[in-house]
Parts: sequence; structure tokens; C-alpha cells
Amino acid sequence: MSPPLANEVEGIVQQLVANDKVKWWAKPNLRTLYLFLVPFCLFIESTSGFDSSMMNGMQALSYWKEYFNYPKGGQLGLLVACYNLGAITSIPFVSIVSDHVGRRWSIIFGSTIMIIGSIMQGLARNLAMFVFARIFLGHGIVYAIIAGAALLGELGHPKERAFLGSMFNAFFGVGAVLGAGIITRTLTIQSDWSWRLPSILQALPSILQVAFAFAVPESPRWLVSKDRSEEALAILIKYHAEGDASNELPHVELAEIQKALEIENESRRRGWAELFQTPGMRRRSLVAAALGLFVQFSGNNLISQYLVPILNKIGLTDSHMQVRYNVGREAWGFLISLIMASITPRFPRRKMYLLCATCLVCVYTAWTIAQARNRITGSKESGYAVLVFIFLYSPAYCIAYNALTYVYMVEIFPYYVRTKGLSWFQLFGRSAVMFGSFVNPIGLENADWKYLLVYVCWLVFEVIFIYFFFPETYGKTLEELAFLFEDEKEKQAALTASANKVLEDPTITEVHEMGDKKA
Repeated sequence: MSPPLANEVEGIVQQLVANDKVKWWAKPNLRTLYLFLVPFCLFIESTSGFDSSMMNGMQALSYWKEYFNYPKGGQLGLLVACYNLGAITSIPFVSIVSDHVGRRWSIIFGSTIMIIGSIMQGLARNLAMFVFARIFLGHGIVYAIIAGAALLGELGHPKERAFLGSMFNAFFGVGAVLGAGIITRTLTIQSDWSWRLPSILQALPSILQVAFAFAVPESPRWLVSKDRSEEALAILIKYHAEGDASNELPHVELAEIQKALEIENESRRRGWAELFQTPGMRRRSLVAAALGLFVQFSGNNLISQYLVPILNKIGLTDSHMQVRYNVGREAWGFLISLIMASITPRFPRRKMYLLCATCLVCVYTAWTIAQARNRITGSKESGYAVLVFIFLYSPAYCIAYNALTYVYMVEIFPYYVRTKGLSWFQLFGRSAVMFGSFVNPIGLENADWKYLLVYVCWLVFEVIFIYFFFPETYGKTLEELAFLFEDEKEKQAALTASANKVLEDPTITEVHEMGDKKA
């Protein structure tokens, strides 16, 4: 067996993966793993999607509006934003829990909190209890999101890692469609259960995560970090080599993981200072903070949380029509997110982000013009154009902000800093949502269509920032990406040498040759 030679363009793992022509669905172990990852990890984002579309639809429910005294402006913003306020309160603790007890138990912990929060929300007796329940619900979601995104990236086969990460965010649409669809049915319930029932049903994705928790193995990288390398290798052999111990891939992966963690651990600071200790880490943190803002403050929450006020302004005031349009928009968004999740991971990340932000500028500019014309002239045709541009927003947004965000975040942060980096990203993302939740209803009420110009200007800034600051991560393993920047190139060379050393190990060569003879 002659080991492949690593070069600057293509790493050893990529070369081994390129030689594997068997699709994942033809591999029984890997197929089973991905089947169980759907309810355990991919449905995590469905909770956020459910909450977003549910709160959007509730603004059309007469019993909800009456029970909470017809909230609008700042009070409406509070009811929507408190979910993300709860998410922010969990950020200092997420990396501690995930790194200490593992990815699986962190997901279980967050899911349990969300189940309790959903039940409290559905049984709320007053505004204070409803707000507290949503804060409690939001507190749980971040534990599950960060651990779930990390687990998908760290457990998935290198061939499908980017696709799994893309699907993670795409499953936001599953919850969004369910939430919007349930509201259309409960709209006909002539009691407070028209809003209590969907509030309680928000627990469904979390119940699935708890139910399937132990059908999925722990992250091999977490196991290695806890000196449990034998368990990690067994998982890699079972799922990445279909139980074939003679396959070089799991051995090279383990060697890269061990070496990368060793190098990271030698020079790392402990605590949150890790995010800023080197020029490379400071750039990662800057990109993560910016992406958190871009993903959540690009006008998307104006649509997902305050669609009803927008529809009222362009003349669509019928509640039944509003909730049905919301279902159609969410279903369209989910379909588009699935399509984009299967396409965009095949292309360089930076180019996809530039394309995404540029398309959003075009869509938002056209939307602003259409809504301005509708409000100034009363043109019905302009109102219909607004509906079209709201639909066109989904393809533009899903190109990268939906399809690549968690893929990119997992890629740019090394293992020891990964959950802290994802928490840092969540801090800015949740803060942006909370800020928008308060400001959007006020801006729509007071500035009308002119408020959309704020997002047009911000999206132009996003294009400029991505062009100058976003690094390219396409085509590398997580361990290679741990040493992405110029000040980390020496460590990258040590990692490559470690992988080559494993391939030259005569023990693995002998096992491989024995396997070839048997075949």
C-alpha cells in the first residue's frame, strides 16, 4: 500500500474520501446513524422555527390578542423578544455543559428545559407567566442548538459533514411549517385553546430529541478530549469504515484529531479568553460576531415575526387569509432551504455568502420600492408585488445564511473553542433578534415603508464586510481548519506529518493487505 501524499490544496483525509465511491445510503451503519440524527439533531432547529411562525400567526388570533389586551409596539415586541432574551441568559453556561458532559447530554438538558417551558407557556394564566415561560423556553434552545451543530460536524462522515450542517438550519422550516399550519386549524377554536394548544405542541421536537438520545453515539472528538480514544476509534471504524478496521480513514482521522487537540491544548488559554488569544482567533471571533448579526438582522425577522402588520399595511386584513399566506410562505421557505442545503455546500463558502448578501440587497430594494408605491398611491398591484418579493426573499436568504451558517461556524472554530465560538455567534445572533423584535414593530408603526431602507443600507454593509473579512474554508477537514490562518501554518505542518506517520504504520498496512487477500 502506498500512502497518498498530502499537499497544500488537498489533505490526506480528502484524498482517502475521494477514493470512496460508495454513497452513504449504500452503507448500512452510516445510513442508520443518519436516520437517527434526523430526530435527535436536525429537529432541534425546528423548535425555533415553530416558535417564530407560531408567534407570527398568533397575532391573527382574536383570543390571543384579547387575552393579552391587544399588544402592539413595545409590548408586542416584548412578547416576541423574550424567547431570545432567555437564549442569551444561557450563553455563559452552554460551553461548560457541552464540554463537560458531552454533546448528547447537553442536547438532553436543553430539550428537557424546552419541554417544561412549552407546557408553562400553554398553561400561562397572565402576561407575566407567558413571558417567563418563553424566557425559560429560550434558555433551553441554545444548549441543544450548539451541541447539536457540533455533534453533526464532529460525528458525520467527511463526505457528508457539510450537507448535514446545511440540513441542520434547513430543518428550521419543518417547525415553521408545522407552527403556521397548526395556527390555521386552531384559528377555528372558539376559546383560549386556539393559542394554548400550539404553545404546548411546541414541545414536540424536544420530546423527539429526548426519545432518540441514546440511539446516537457521542462525538469522537469529545471522547478523545476525555482520553477515551479507543471508544472514539471504535465509533469512527463502525460508521466511517462500516466496521472495517483495515480501512485507513478512521485511523488517519483519529491521528489528526489527537494531534490537533494536542497542539491546541499546548498553547490555549482557559475560559473565554481563548476566543481572542491569537490574531487567528480574533479574526474568527470577528467573523462569528458579524455572521450572528447578518443571519438574524437581514430583514428576515421582519417577515418571520411581524408578517401580519406588513399584510395589514398593504391591505390584506382578513385573518384567515393572513394565516394561510403565512403557511404558504413557510412551506415555500422550507422547500427552498432543502434545495439550497443540497446544493450550496458543494461550492466555496465565501462566494456563496457574497452571492447571498448581494441577492438580498436586490430583493429588499425592490420590496421597498413596491411597498412605498403601495402606501403612497394605494396601488393594489404594488401590494401584490410586495407579496412576491417576500416569497423571493427565501431563495436569496437560503443561499448561504440558512444553508451554510452552522457548517461555516463549525469549520472555522477549533475543537476546544468550538462550543465557545458557537456561543459567541449565538450571543450576537440572539441579541440581533431581540433588538429587532423590539424595534421592528415600532419602526413599522412609525416609519412605515421608510423603515425598510434601514435593512437595505445594512445589507450593503454585509456585502462589503464579507468581501474583506470572510476566510475560505471549503475542502478541508475540521482538524486542518483548526490552523486556518497565516500565524497557524507551522501547526498545520505538524498535523500533516502526524497523518502521514499513521499511513506509514506497518500494522495498519498489514491489516489492510490481509483484508485485500480475503476480498
